Amino acid sequence: MISDKPVIGITMGDPASIGPEIAIKALLTERIFEICNPVIIGDASVFNDIIKRLDTNAKINVIKSISDAKFIYGEPDVFDLQNVDMGQLRFGEISAMAGNASFEAVKKVIELALAGEVDATVTGPINKKSVNEAGHHFAGHTEIYAHFTNTKKYAMLLVEENMKVIHVSTHVSLRQACDLVKKERIIQVIELLHNGLIQLGETNLKIGVAGLNPHAGDSGLFGTEDDLEILPAVQEAREAGYQVEGPVPADTLFSKASTGYYGGIVAMYHDQGHIPFKLTGFKWNAQKQQMDSVKGVNITMGLPIIRTSVDHGTAFEIAGKGVASSDAMILAIESAVQLSKARLNQNA
Repeated sequence: MISDKPVIGITMGDPASIGPEIAIKALLTERIFEICNPVIIGDASVFNDIIKRLDTNAKINVIKSISDAKFIYGEPDVFDLQNVDMGQLRFGEISAMAGNASFEAVKKVIELALAGEVDATVTGPINKKSVNEAGHHFAGHTEIYAHFTNTKKYAMLLVEENMKVIHVSTHVSLRQACDLVKKERIIQVIELLHNGLIQLGETNLKIGVAGLNPHAGDSGLFGTEDDLEILPAVQEAREAGYQVEGPVPADTLFSKASTGYYGGIVAMYHDQGHIPFKLTGFKWNAQKQQMDSVKGVNITMGLPIIRTSVDHGTAFEIAGKGVASSDAMILAIESAVQLSKARLNQNA
């Protein structure tokens, strides 16, 4: 670490997406340099193009190692992977080239974090189809991180103000998601959420656990998973000392969570957690036909390194237009800084 500020590695995401744009916009926010030393991992030619499109006086500092970074506001450091052919790149289009470039940026930032060269990692949005077309068969960022860090127990935690949601399962079919509602996994996720809340500085450690079925099964009338898997998990977690309630019907749980009643909640599957979360952080302007604000941070819990991310997609429809919001990227960087400090204090 060059100073007392953590070094944060930020991946560009898919170069055909809004990822590079929001990374540059975030690093053109002066307070980011007040709290950390940021460095972008990606292709320098992509960022030179973005800077021209944004008509800013910023200048890219191209580096080949973290030790070459200057961490100067107005001169974003870009760890150049030289893996994008600008002659072939088309904004808003799926391609193996773009998928490979985004994948290589993620792989490199993981390597840098494992080597201790960056203190935390922040990821821009990738397109899963592009990544898979490039021959990298992963369901998403979380699975890439788990693979390259050899992590078996992990979960996705979404954070936006009062809404802090962790998931029992994510990128699987709904049929598979129901089958994955198992007592052992639910207990594991409760533990990950509890630890995450502490690392984020949360004082309210009360955890609400969502039911899977309507009315949390209504005593077996609408399914048995709530009684046979979720309730025993909650009881065992409570006996272990965790402040936990459930299973709570999802239509009640999330409305209570939005008020701050729970410090965090456990969702049983991807959309159960993502839909109410995005209703909180995503603000669509119908008149302008664009997002006024896209807030929300995705944190992968259970990894040996820190990983936060924007919790939105590639937004291909507005890529290259200069109108993308960097709110979520800024929040992701701030969360990475918070987690870095918490880890440093824990290891002190």
